[in-house]
Amino acid sequence: METFESLVRSEFAPKNTFLNTASNGLLPARTVAALHEAALVRAEGRPLTSLYADVEAARAAYARLAGVPVERVAAGASVAAHTGVIAASLPAGAEVLTAEDDFTSVLNPFHVRGDLKVRSVPLERIAESVRPGTALVAVSAAQSADGRIADLPALREAARDHGARTYVDFSQAAGWLPLDAGAYDYTASVSFKWLLGPHGAAFLVLPEDFGGLTPVLAGWVAGERPWDSCYGPVTELAHSARRFDLTHALFTYAGLRRSLELLEELGVDAVRAHDLALADRFRAGLASLGHEPVPAPGSAIVSVPGLGARQPELSEAGIEVSNRAGNLRASFHLYNTPADVDRLLDALSG
Repeated sequence: METFESLVRSEFAPKNTFLNTASNGLLPARTVAALHEAALVRAEGRPLTSLYADVEAARAAYARLAGVPVERVAAGASVAAHTGVIAASLPAGAEVLTAEDDFTSVLNPFHVRGDLKVRSVPLERIAESVRPGTALVAVSAAQSADGRIADLPALREAARDHGARTYVDFSQAAGWLPLDAGAYDYTASVSFKWLLGPHGAAFLVLPEDFGGLTPVLAGWVAGERPWDSCYGPVTELAHSARRFDLTHALFTYAGLRRSLELLEELGVDAVRAHDLALADRFRAGLASLGHEPVPAPGSAIVSVPGLGARQPELSEAGIEVSNRAGNLRASFHLYNTPADVDRLLDALSG
C-alpha cells in the first residue's frame, strides 16, 4: 500500500533543493509522461479527441477540489484574463476594493478600465474597509509576495452586509489550502504553481447565474456545441460556465489532468499538513538565526525581510528560492523534506 511519502517519491526527483513553488511547481512524472504522449499525438497526426477529453477531466477534477459543481467552472489561460472579464462587467464609477500590493493579475484589469474607483487598503484591513457603495472586493487568498493569508470569512461577511460581490484569487493557495470556492461570487486560480501543472491554464468559478458577467472573450469553444460554432457568431452559448472558456492549450490540460489526479490521491488536507510542518520548521530555524519573517501564520509561504539579495548565491548552491521586494521568499510543497529546510537554514547561517 502506497503511503504519502512513497507516492510523492515515485513522482518527483528534483536535482536541487527546490523551495520556489510560489513561482512554479514541479511537474510529477505522470504529468511529464502525459505531455510526451500529447506531443506524440500531434506529431503522428492522430485525432485530438483524447486531448479534448483531458480538458473536461481537468475541469471536473478542479471542480471537486474547489467544492463546486463542474457546471460552474470555466477553463481559461490566465488569472488576468478572468479578471478582465469581471472588470468589463462593472458599471462606470463602480468601486473596487483591493489589497495593497496584491498580485498584478488581480488588480490591473480594474485599473486599465480608467473609469472605475479602485481603492487599496492593507490586507489586514480589507474586511473592515468594505463600505456602502463598494461594488466588488478583489483579493488573493494568500499573498504572492509574502504568504499572508486573507481573512476570507470576515471579508465574505462584510461584503454580504454591504451588498458587494467578492472575487478571490486562489493561485497561491489551491493545492495546499482547502477551498470553498462556492462561498464567493468569483474565484480563480492558475495551474502551474501548487496545482503542479504546466503553464497555460487557469480556472474561473462562477455563480450558477454567472454573476452578471458577459463572456466578452468567447470564441467557438464557448458554444453549447463547439464544433457547430466555428463559423460566424456563436448562436448558442454554453449553458454552463463553459461559455467563459478560452481556447484550450491542449498539451497543458493533458498534463494538468494527471497533476490534479495526484493531488486527489494524496488529499489536500495531507498536503497542507505536510507543507505547513515544513514552513513552521523554517520559521523556527530562522528565529534561532536571529531572523524574523513576515508574520503569516498558517501559510506555506515564508518571506524573510532583508535576505532577498542572497537569492543568486543560494541558486548557485543549488537552492531555489525567490527575491521579492528585497525579501527572501521560500515556499514549501509536497515534494519538499525536512532536509531541504535544514539545507536552506545552513546556507543562511553562513
